[in-house]
Amino acid sequence: MTAQTTPEQTSATDLSEDAVAEFLRKHHDFFVRHLELLDVLRVPHPTHGAVSLIERQLSVLRERNRNLERKLGELIQVARDNEHLSANLHQLALGLMRADSLDSVLATARELLCGEFHADHVVVRLIDRDGSLQAPYSVARNDPGLEEFASIFERRRPLCGRLRREQLDWLFGEDAAEVASSVVIPLHDTEPLGVLALGSRDADRFHPSMGTLFLGYLGDLLASAVGGKLGRV
Repeated sequence: MTAQTTPEQTSATDLSEDAVAEFLRKHHDFFVRHLELLDVLRVPHPTHGAVSLIERQLSVLRERNRNLERKLGELIQVARDNEHLSANLHQLALGLMRADSLDSVLATARELLCGEFHADHVVVRLIDRDGSLQAPYSVARNDPGLEEFASIFERRRPLCGRLRREQLDWLFGEDAAEVASSVVIPLHDTEPLGVLALGSRDADRFHPSMGTLFLGYLGDLLASAVGGKLGRV
């Protein structure tokens, strides 16, 4: 008579690792129905040797939770920064609306941008189309310095980061040596009006990867105020 082989007597080599893996893939609830096995399973850990499957799962969940908390913190900070920028733009809009002359518009912009936007230097260069503008903020239509920023007028988008020495000198003059990072914002109505430049001594204050949405709004506000005083909008 041939003896019957019980499951306990089956050799481990009779069942391949691939077969076990395939079985577990097809039966996701296996350990739900056999919770007692979780206590005896051991999973290698890179630094702490063998740990139980439950401990390993908890470790993975804790790490995921830390990552989610970090990402949530980043999103909250972005929301706070955006709220702060919105409030600053609101104050700037109110100040520009109260300004009664071009000089007042430019003075208000410099004051609020230095104070609320933490810029060390604020410069406006306006294109003098008919000879009516006064120095120091006016530039001739054919000024060679404008060619340095032709691309931002074409794209109508701010330029952020570190500028070339020629660009810094044209914008900031004798203060150019202090500017480690900057933003240049095109001012437009029906034609280019000029540029607004913010300079910082901090090399990381303005960088190419920063968002430009609020900077674009800032340029629109100032362009509208300047164009209104010049009778060009």
